[in-house]
Amino acid sequence: GLVLDGRTLRIIFQGGLEEKLLELARHCRSVLCCCSTPLQKSMVVKLVRRQLKAMTLSIGDGANDVSMIQAADVGIGISGQEGMQAVMASDFAISRFKHLKKLLLVHGHWCYARLAKMVIYFFYKNVCYVNLLFWYQFFCGFSGNTMLDYWQMILFNLLFTSVPPLLFGVLDKDVSAETLLRLPELYKNGQ
Repeated sequence: GLVLDGRTLRIIFQGGLEEKLLELARHCRSVLCCCSTPLQKSMVVKLVRRQLKAMTLSIGDGANDVSMIQAADVGIGISGQEGMQAVMASDFAISRFKHLKKLLLVHGHWCYARLAKMVIYFFYKNVCYVNLLFWYQFFCGFSGNTMLDYWQMILFNLLFTSVPPLLFGVLDKDVSAETLLRLPELYKNGQ
């Protein structure tokens, strides 16, 4: 890991040492900025996103972390004594830092698996619907007649695009939370 304070970041950004910082950051799994201004935090996140083309995650608990959270790909706000500004600006909110492991390993895995299944489902639904209309055009001699009334098309899309996501979201858990916490490498396998 790499820990940077505000004075060091000021020297790096004023002295044009961003490339050296990135070269050092490439060898680190995480970069921690402490005692720095909100602008410096967001500049570090933007620099890493732009130059290294890496996915960034920012965690903050106060108003001074809002710009950093918004600059990252994924922002996590911790609700606490410093107010709710970070939570309001974040993608995900947790009450304590210790819940981060469960958020990433359990809920991240479940979300990834659900989204992958839903993408496949939507392709399947649309292929079925288009095939039905395609073969009907052979039957009606390519006259442009519609096979279904508009209310039937609306009902079809309403039923097949609203009910399955709700069911997947509530019921689909391919692996238990305990197993995911015990075996963190399962998250990588999902990708």
